[in-house]
Amino acid sequence: MLEQLPQAKWFKGRKGPLVLVVMDGIGYGKLAAGDAVAAANTPVLDWLHANCPNTRLKAHGTAVGLPTDDDMGNSEVGHNAIGAGRVFDQGAKLVNKSIASGAMFSGQAWREVVDNVCTRGSSLHFLGLFSDGNVHSHIDHLKGMLQKAADQGVKKIRVHILLDGRDVDKTSALEYVLPFEDFLAEARAGGCDARIASGGGRMKITMDRYNANWAMVERGWRTHVLGEGRQFPDARTAIETLRNETGAIDQDLDPFVIADADSQPVGRIQDGDSVVFFNFRGDRALEITAAFEQEEFTHFKRGRRPEVCYAGMMEYDGDLHVPARYLVSPPAIDRTLGEFVCRLKLRSMACSETQKYGHVTYFFNGNKCGKIDEQLEYYQEIPSDVVPFEQRPWMKCADITDAMLEGISSGKYDFLRCNFPNGDMVGHTGVFQATQIGVECVDLCLGRILQAVKNVGGILLVTADHGNADDMYELKKDGSIAMENGVPKAKTAHSLNPVPCLLYDPGYQGDYQKTLVAGLGISSIAATCLNLLGYEAPADYDRSVIQP
Repeated sequence: MLEQLPQAKWFKGRKGPLVLVVMDGIGYGKLAAGDAVAAANTPVLDWLHANCPNTRLKAHGTAVGLPTDDDMGNSEVGHNAIGAGRVFDQGAKLVNKSIASGAMFSGQAWREVVDNVCTRGSSLHFLGLFSDGNVHSHIDHLKGMLQKAADQGVKKIRVHILLDGRDVDKTSALEYVLPFEDFLAEARAGGCDARIASGGGRMKITMDRYNANWAMVERGWRTHVLGEGRQFPDARTAIETLRNETGAIDQDLDPFVIADADSQPVGRIQDGDSVVFFNFRGDRALEITAAFEQEEFTHFKRGRRPEVCYAGMMEYDGDLHVPARYLVSPPAIDRTLGEFVCRLKLRSMACSETQKYGHVTYFFNGNKCGKIDEQLEYYQEIPSDVVPFEQRPWMKCADITDAMLEGISSGKYDFLRCNFPNGDMVGHTGVFQATQIGVECVDLCLGRILQAVKNVGGILLVTADHGNADDMYELKKDGSIAMENGVPKAKTAHSLNPVPCLLYDPGYQGDYQKTLVAGLGISSIAATCLNLLGYEAPADYDRSVIQP
């Protein structure tokens, strides 16, 4: 049972609601070159910075529960931190510990996966994002599991690689594939037939999320499971050929199947096999997991659904307990901001488009599906367009704003939150002009929300979950801009930069200090929200940015 939070004696709140806006992927760049946020025309953000209390928050590395400060933040851990009010060890850190300690390999799920193939003489398949981006997965985790499986007597291993080019350099696939092929050759020399079996770009196959584009998952299913698709003798040939033919960056490369000299796929997934999906992050793991696990499945025709021993790296949905078998337990996030808001009997609204809807609901609520209180909460999802983001950089921010304005003016809610995905989703394309436009669209919509908040006497708190649009060019080791064909080389990954915390309170009465606390992380947002709603934050929450 949650404790009842006391009302703050130093701040009673305002007559209107508190509105939290998360500008996904918008941070403060360190260099003018490549900073699409600084390059954008943002009169509203400029005005907020010039006239309102503001500070910068950490949104990467240890500030959001990742192993080191060299690790990029991401939307999942960012919204976990914003909603939880404290920092929990996150996916990569938990998996690192589990592999290093051997806990993973002594767990029941791993034993079942390995025992199944050793008993049957069948194949162990690893499927997941193939890079060291450390946002969804890490190649070192794959290597650690593969080596352990070989040591434990597994004789046949097949790896299905989803090319990144999003959390790492956009055309870096071969930097992972070629050393990995050497690693597999060593395994084969030791008696384990280990090979890459299929692959494709992460935004082309398999890794859809929020039911936005099930055709991606179907393409992945046909590639990995059925072994259908264009054949190549090895992954290097596939990547080089497809890249030369299409000019696509890694995340957008077409699917490919590795076949033997007789044109037979080397790694179809068959009855009796074991499959490990080695992504630790949940949002882009749920749909392919459903395709493997669900008896009643209507999203596409699977054709052949093999009976396999399936395991995810982690439990991707704690409420629905998906998958049924997982290798590492996720962080147990409790006592979230959303729970306390409901405990206080405050009414709330959460809104975004499909691409980030789960972040202001599922991740914000500590990786829990559904509402905390059906009577007190309203969630609104705006369906995303299924088009490349650089072709429509405004995305659905106007529709999100329309919904928020209706909620603000209705008088129904005490606390409203939304996510504008543009800075992140368009930033991931690496297209500077489109990203700049996306940021400008967010600024335009922010101005509409600011006016609505002013009209009802509320408070607006603006922040971000991590940086991206602020760092659009790759740099060399000496700090200079990397060039490609005479132009700056696009960066598609998140940044390590701090993010904004901007407080617009048109009814300010001197009841808190105008100078916000510096040096905090985005986990401080939860305590800040509770304070701005007129309540003291829980004692174990990270401190608020405002103070008496």
